[in-house]
Amino acid sequence: MFELNDIQDDTTTDELEEVVMGLIINAGQARSLAYTALKKAKEGDFATAKSLMEQSHSSLNEAHKVQTQLIESDMGEGRIKVSLVLVHAQDHLMNAMLARELITELIELHEKLNH
Repeated sequence: MFELNDIQDDTTTDELEEVVMGLIINAGQARSLAYTALKKAKEGDFATAKSLMEQSHSSLNEAHKVQTQLIESDMGEGRIKVSLVLVHAQDHLMNAMLARELITELIELHEKLNH
């Protein structure tokens, strides 16, 4: 499997898209887990909600690592070809980050209302 650390000037579009798909998958997983955690919090299952949010955080960290490595590989020189898939991946990551922040607050509110 192609590793992100292998990104060079001669990296193919297919190889880069494989890396970008990893970003999309991890960001999507983080978002999905966060929404599942919110559902559990609404049901009063705060232990499961907390566990799901921790899993969500791990997925988001993996996605963020990929983003950071892409930025480092580019070195501000335009070495990474910007594609629609890359823009889509960035959109997924930002949505996951925002969803997690808001869902964290909502879970805290549900917990306060429950007690």
